[in-house]
Amino acid sequence: MSEATPYTPPAAHVADTESGEYGEIRIFSARGRLGRARYFVYNVVLGFVMMLVQMVLQGGIMAGAQMGGDPSAMLGTSMIIILPLMIVAIVLSIMWGVQRLHDLDKSGWLYLLVLVPLVNIIFYLYLLFAPGTEGPNRFGNPPPPNSTLVLVTAWVLGTLYVLMIIGVIAAVVIPAYNAGLQQM
Repeated sequence: MSEATPYTPPAAHVADTESGEYGEIRIFSARGRLGRARYFVYNVVLGFVMMLVQMVLQGGIMAGAQMGGDPSAMLGTSMIIILPLMIVAIVLSIMWGVQRLHDLDKSGWLYLLVLVPLVNIIFYLYLLFAPGTEGPNRFGNPPPPNSTLVLVTAWVLGTLYVLMIIGVIAAVVIPAYNAGLQQM
């Protein structure tokens, strides 16, 4: 009777899933998990850097045109600089979105929803506000707790975004309201 029965449980060592460890932050990888605050801060800072580069290049084109340079030649030079940077920014944004989906215990392929008009708005809001899964999931250990710098940056940038949205709405609504009052 030394023969093993098919009902014998496996003897493999199974790791403890509640180890209390945190995953590492991987900025240049689609593997791992990324929390809400870091996802927001990384994307906003990336957008700010890209906008800054674009403004510097635009200013260089305008200054060169005022000095008698050929604006179309300068535009071509700026495109040589900005196009690779845009590709890097898009790739980084996709990797961070996939990591954020991993934190929500969803497949990274779900990130293709950003290509669907109107659905992408709801999808981005989901990525920003949905809490990640507690503890380890199939994509690894949870991300480490946010540092004070990340939290302060997220709050400041979030507040600025809300103020910007209120300003845009006010810029549209107030003139329309005044025009309606003048017609009365």
